[in-house]
Amino acid sequence: MWPLDPSRKEVLRFAISCRVLTLMLQAFFNAVIPDHHAEAFSPPRLAPSGCVDQLVEALLGGLSRWDAEHFLFIAEHGYLYEHNFAFFPGFPLTLLVGTELLRPLRGLLSQRSCLLISVASLNSLFSVLAALALHDLGCLVLHCPHQALYAALLFCLSPANVFLAAGYSEPLFAFLTFSAMGQLERGRSWMSGLLFALATGVRANGLVSVGFLLHSQCRGFFSFVMLNPQRQFLKLVSSMCLSVLTLSLPFALFQYYAYTQFCLPGPARSIPEPLVQLAVEKGYRITEGNEPPWCSWDLPLIYSYIQDVYWNVGFLRYYELKQTPNFLLAAPVAILVSWATWTYVTTHPWLCLTLGLRRHKNSKTLEKSIPGFLSPQVFVYVVHAMFLLLSGGLCMHVQVLTRFLGSSTPIVYWFPAYLLQDQEPLLRSPETAPWKLLVEDSPSGQKVPRNPIVGLLYNWKTCSPVTRYILGYFLTYWLLGLLLHCNFLPWT
Repeated sequence: MWPLDPSRKEVLRFAISCRVLTLMLQAFFNAVIPDHHAEAFSPPRLAPSGCVDQLVEALLGGLSRWDAEHFLFIAEHGYLYEHNFAFFPGFPLTLLVGTELLRPLRGLLSQRSCLLISVASLNSLFSVLAALALHDLGCLVLHCPHQALYAALLFCLSPANVFLAAGYSEPLFAFLTFSAMGQLERGRSWMSGLLFALATGVRANGLVSVGFLLHSQCRGFFSFVMLNPQRQFLKLVSSMCLSVLTLSLPFALFQYYAYTQFCLPGPARSIPEPLVQLAVEKGYRITEGNEPPWCSWDLPLIYSYIQDVYWNVGFLRYYELKQTPNFLLAAPVAILVSWATWTYVTTHPWLCLTLGLRRHKNSKTLEKSIPGFLSPQVFVYVVHAMFLLLSGGLCMHVQVLTRFLGSSTPIVYWFPAYLLQDQEPLLRSPETAPWKLLVEDSPSGQKVPRNPIVGLLYNWKTCSPVTRYILGYFLTYWLLGLLLHCNFLPWT
């Protein structure tokens, strides 16, 4: 996909190592720690399991907890229950492709085992590709190879790590989103729009990415407005409408599909009796039941209805005293994005006031003179990250902010990379840079890792406080998420 220079090779090597270690640790934690009896979606297993299936469940069962069970259920049975429509079809369809590749083993493995293997392999692949895409994007936007490398390596140690391995849609979404951003930075707006649209088919918050296309088109308009104002304005309006339509299409088609299933007459669907019984016991609405109230809405959107009724998502609804632990869980990433926004706005107040659309004869020189996180090119990414933080923090279950932001915005990784380069003496000094190989010159005669993040861990005691806070946060959430999530403990 990309030429593998030394930095990309290191990102690839580290990403693969982290994925392998993640799968090993989740299997270990799942084996030694008893599962918590959580009130989560747990459909009955319809097919008998053999010895090989039990082995697969023991090794990979930790990847099927919490919302992952919904994705596995949809991939196996389709959109059977009303609340299944909270989960977009992009990832379940991808899992089905993975299971088709395992068709020769169907006599040995059940459908669920094939799905678990698909989850482990595909999400590991997407996580590695997302790390490479983030590195590529960082090189294009930051114009600082060191910060681009640090950010990609930090992504491999993401606080949302467990969700980059489990049966969640975050890895695929991150790969598509970072790739789309990279294509847009290269001026390939059509390819970028296609990738953003695919990302919208994976997660609903992909709709927000239309802001990148609109901002890029506005910048182009102000660059050429003096040539032919009327023509440029018509071009701007048409391109903006096309962008909104393209990114909205997957969402609209999915809502229409739900409407045809619940609101329009159709042929009866064969539903296994155990799944019908589960619907009766839990009160799940199925397609054969009474017409749901959202069918009579002027704009019948099942997604809005499900978020409201099933998940109680709404403005400030989660602001209750009993949710304090969840707010504390989300606090680090919220502080990180807020700090990044404050740093950027106070550095570029005029740029922010002009929405990053300022254009004058020295603008190109200005952009080249400030490499790294503070580059003017980063403006739209900061706005995107802050919008996600505000919408998620005010309207969503706040405990999902870590994975919500960690898979959607590069700011979560660019800003810590900037802090490491700016405030870590070990990274600023050529003599003590931890990625240098010092074999003969090293007093101990040992190799110092090429990977700068691993190098900082080797030199933990001499690292600055900021470095310890950043790496401590990333590593704690990386490990704690695996330990808790894989055993149905509250880490969602």
